[in-house]
Amino acid sequence: MSAAPLLEVSDLVKHFPLKGGGVIHALNGVSLAQTPGETIGIVGESGCGKSTLARVILRLLEPTGGRITFEGRDLIGLSKPAMREKRRAMQMIFQDPLASLDPRFTIGAAIEEPLIIHGLGTKTERRAKVLELLDMVGLGTEAVSRYPHEFSGGQRQRIGIARALAVEPKLVIADEPVSALDVSIQSQILNLLAELRERLALSLLFISHDLAVVRYISDRIAVMYLGQIVEFGEADRIYRDAAHPYTQALISAVPEPMPGRRQQRIVLKGDVPNPESPPPGCPFHPRCPKAMAICRTDLPIENNLGTDARPHLVRCHLF
Repeated sequence: MSAAPLLEVSDLVKHFPLKGGGVIHALNGVSLAQTPGETIGIVGESGCGKSTLARVILRLLEPTGGRITFEGRDLIGLSKPAMREKRRAMQMIFQDPLASLDPRFTIGAAIEEPLIIHGLGTKTERRAKVLELLDMVGLGTEAVSRYPHEFSGGQRQRIGIARALAVEPKLVIADEPVSALDVSIQSQILNLLAELRERLALSLLFISHDLAVVRYISDRIAVMYLGQIVEFGEADRIYRDAAHPYTQALISAVPEPMPGRRQQRIVLKGDVPNPESPPPGCPFHPRCPKAMAICRTDLPIENNLGTDARPHLVRCHLF
């Protein structure tokens, strides 16, 4: 019997009204369920709605429609104080750790701040917790009295991770946490997140535009395009047997490390459509090399190419 979802998102919609009229369609009916201890990767080009999804789940942005439940509780119906309390179990790691750290705070003060906000521990206990977290993310205790500008990008991201873990969350949403880092540093941060996930039994929602990075750390992958999930399934199967033409194009762009195993690159024409005026029918049809007449008029429904126990969900008229 499968575990009950920790996080469940149903038909989530987020529209941003424009001052001069019109609407930005950022999310258009996103649904997913995440079990305890699972890592789900969210991947897609810039502007597809990945970061908006993260912020709406945490209610840093209010949804236009749909439902969000966490541990069986409806988050949309919560008051601001109740949501603030719930966020103790739901923390976020940001893409730019320097922007999320107050330059006036020492690292010790920055990591201690969430503990103070949630009223956790005495001053002595909080101090000990900060030192424990610094050690957990691979930074020495001497970092406690230094300031954010004194650290490298990779070190600052470790600080951001420590801050997110301070209140012992069950779910961590990582929004492009390695995209601003050098490749060698990326692997260190990914390995750290994987280690902490196992050690602390965390659930991760990992957002990236890089499918290779997402595959490395994820149990399942959701591929987003123009505010919709177009393919969702187990990471290995998505990578091995991608069904949606958009997913196939993303995979074809991933460098192949094995000489002599090159795959043909699928070059998509044009850019992602303007979310203010999404195309009719399938949102991907203007760029799709396999588009049919029906794609220009009818929105594809979701089909399961896997099994009930191991679903592989695809939105495409080819299926």
